[in-house]
Amino acid sequence: MPITIKAMALLAELKQRARHLKAETFALYLAARDPRTPWYAKLLVAGIVAYAFSPIDLIPDFVPVLGYLDDLILIPMGIALAIKLIPRSVLAECRTRAQEAIRNEKPASWIAGAVIVVIWLVLAMLCIVWGYEAFMPQ
Repeated sequence: MPITIKAMALLAELKQRARHLKAETFALYLAARDPRTPWYAKLLVAGIVAYAFSPIDLIPDFVPVLGYLDDLILIPMGIALAIKLIPRSVLAECRTRAQEAIRNEKPASWIAGAVIVVIWLVLAMLCIVWGYEAFMPQ
């Protein structure tokens, strides 16, 4: 099945939006480390950035519909809220620094990935314990 020009244009636009979202997320990471950023904005940004740069999702992408829900809705909403909480001058400076850093290397957070893995392991352990208690005769 040939790919139409319209589909290629849509794919190119989605790729551009994804690159912009990554750049914004990295700028927020830099802003969270800036002393001029309020503590509550730092807390929100830390959670968003850790999750966005994590190699593992809280809801795996193979889960129908819900797997992409966090990537398509939750992260952009969190980013939009964080942008409103950070002073404009700090955000402008951090956006410039983020663009320069992204050109040189790709940011990733393996610590955030480890936190997500731990959360999944704890949830799995709780499910195993619940299943054992619920289905094993006493």
